[in-house]
Amino acid sequence: MYNIKEIQDPTFIKQLSNRQLKILCKDLRTFLIDSLSKTGGHLSSNLGVVELTVALHKVFNSPEDKFIWDVGHQSYIHKILTGRAKDFPTLRQYKGLSGFPKRKESSHDCWETGHASTSISAAVGMAYARDLNEDDYHVIAIIGDGSLTGGMAYEALNHIGHTNKRLIVILNDNEMAISPNVGALHNILGTIRTTDSYLNTKRQVKAVLKGNQVLNGVIHRTKGSVKRLLIGNTPFDALGFKYFGPVDGHNLNDLIKNLNFAKKADKPVLIHVKTTKGKGFSFAEQDKLGTWHGVGKFNKRTGNVAGDKKENQISWSKLISNGLMELTAHDKRCAVITPAMINGSALNEYAKRYPDRLIDVGIAEEHAVTMAGGMATQGMKPFVSIYSTFLKRSYDQIHHDIARQNLDVVFGIDRAGIVGADGETHQGLYDIAMLRPVPNMTLMMPRNGEEAYNLLYTAYQTPGPFAMRYPRGDVWQVDPHYHEWKMIEIGSWEWLATAQDAVIVSMGPVLSELAELVEELKLEGLHIGLVNARFIKPLDYKMLDEIAALQVPIIVYEESTLIAGLGSAILEYYNETNQRVEINRLGIPDIYVQHGRVSEILEELHLTIEDVKLEVMRSLKK
Repeated sequence: MYNIKEIQDPTFIKQLSNRQLKILCKDLRTFLIDSLSKTGGHLSSNLGVVELTVALHKVFNSPEDKFIWDVGHQSYIHKILTGRAKDFPTLRQYKGLSGFPKRKESSHDCWETGHASTSISAAVGMAYARDLNEDDYHVIAIIGDGSLTGGMAYEALNHIGHTNKRLIVILNDNEMAISPNVGALHNILGTIRTTDSYLNTKRQVKAVLKGNQVLNGVIHRTKGSVKRLLIGNTPFDALGFKYFGPVDGHNLNDLIKNLNFAKKADKPVLIHVKTTKGKGFSFAEQDKLGTWHGVGKFNKRTGNVAGDKKENQISWSKLISNGLMELTAHDKRCAVITPAMINGSALNEYAKRYPDRLIDVGIAEEHAVTMAGGMATQGMKPFVSIYSTFLKRSYDQIHHDIARQNLDVVFGIDRAGIVGADGETHQGLYDIAMLRPVPNMTLMMPRNGEEAYNLLYTAYQTPGPFAMRYPRGDVWQVDPHYHEWKMIEIGSWEWLATAQDAVIVSMGPVLSELAELVEELKLEGLHIGLVNARFIKPLDYKMLDEIAALQVPIIVYEESTLIAGLGSAILEYYNETNQRVEINRLGIPDIYVQHGRVSEILEELHLTIEDVKLEVMRSLKK
């Protein structure tokens, strides 16, 4: 057995026999399951690449050779082998080990990822730089079949395939991204991976010829012809790649042999590796929904995942999904489009109830948005369910294809605000700044479930594009079937508490905490107004005039960027109308927000409710 925590760097792997490598892989899985059961993290994807990662470090020389992990959530074994096992108790925690590759963590992390489909482009750039600088090292991009549903990956494949650049792409084919994959490429890979005649013939010939060097040589020379006969040319051959595979991703001998072949190639190579997501942990292996893709703390023996959800609470994603099911029952214009996030956006039940109206396009945000526009031109009003961080990938389509044509598309912006442990690549902090300048766009954020359903209903009763942002986390459950769906006047805000001394303006679920603060300050003799700015665009100009007339300090609190945020919009309005007001803004400064618990991040950024109280008190002392 190996003491995993004592691993300093991967050089020791080169001295290990095949038997020792297998023991190492077993110990790595044991360590990973034990560690993540205490911290949570991306479990199943990392269990699936144990042998592949060990083989990579056996054949190549990191950090001289460059490993680029697409998305990056499957880099845990790489982190362990490069000396970071001792830091795993801090995984995804505040100021601890990142759940993704980080250049500042290790010289072995040459590229930072978090979003899908970027690895091959980065690898192409490194290969060009290597050749222009007259250096000599290998560049290896490791990308999952889920990420190959993203168009950026094909742009890179198309570019590099017909050059003579030495580049290795490893396709980690486990038939899943977070949820099961979709699309024609998935079907093509299925054809390749299920050509059992090739794989079975390969195994049988190996068994028969074991030890016969003469026949082995003959078979090796004719193997390519036999393979083409049984499989045919792959799409990767057509793109100009030398194709190896499919390779058993849990067979160290086959992996090492094929990596060594690729290492000697003088052109782009693609190695098609077939792995099992969740390998070695039965609960994860049997998971077909993506439950064990990213998981909280869990019991290794029972598979029970720890949770602190209160009774009668559900996730915001589930609340919106429930509302969409009720809407769809009464409005046949409704359909839901998701870019590979059925499970993450809690759309599983919607998919079962309305299989023809739940459209999973894969990791293809640009396509999802323009497709929604096409549906809208034909009388539909699709709902695009998309994480705030991934909305950035479809910005041109929002402008060019949706808003410019004033099409009836509703965007459900999930994970808006600080999301916590996934860190800077996943924080949902930029959607307000993105969407505020978009003509024709209405941007909203509800404070509770009832308001969410009413804003959703308003969007479906009003022409033009709408976007409703909602956070990660839980909300009190509202039964959409018994809810009295109501229209809310576009651009209307509401007073939650009247003002005499100061006014707090904010949006979303934090308003409940701010309401408690207002009550606390009332006991101290202060009458602080509280405004629900549920429409971020358009603003409630009538109420802004009303607030300005009070001539009291205004505190704007938002879990989004100060640049081009809600507070910025309010400042712009008062400036344009020459109204003299005192505004103090609390929001996200011009930085990338790192990983950690939401409470820890808010404390570091001085965005806790106590910080709001301090800001109120400071403003009253001026």
